[in-house]
Amino acid sequence: MERIYIGLGSNLAAPAEQLRHALEAMAHLPQTRLVGTSAFYQSDSLLPGQPRYTNAVAALDSSLEPLQLLDALQAIENDQGRERLERWGPRTLDLDILLYGDRLIDEPRLKVPHYQVHLRAFVLYPLAELAPADLRLADGRMLKDLLADCPFVGLERL
Repeated sequence: MERIYIGLGSNLAAPAEQLRHALEAMAHLPQTRLVGTSAFYQSDSLLPGQPRYTNAVAALDSSLEPLQLLDALQAIENDQGRERLERWGPRTLDLDILLYGDRLIDEPRLKVPHYQVHLRAFVLYPLAELAPADLRLADGRMLKDLLADCPFVGLERL
């Protein structure tokens, strides 16, 4: 079993409900246990003119391989009406593998640590609620340093 952190986001179709349903679905994945969930946060969209996002981070312990977990998470997204029409477009649900144990993953379909984790307060602050204070990402960066460089701006804890 490895500790895996998943970023959740939604800005369509009752976003908080979308996140709750996704957490319930993740809790039922095979070879996987949901061990924690951050508070929910609201954040501005990366693109202007979109509704605000509701975000959270979940901690899983799983023995699924990374691409197996990615497939399972994408199935949850699809079950909840996710349509991939435009990059960073509005969505019912977005599930991103942020960290997968201490693995560095560089596959065409999956990059871990998530390639923009350091820029996203809506990921870092919920992650900090669940992760150990001295968390070191697989690429060597420290979570506390990423937090120090990414102010709590545009976020609202729900």
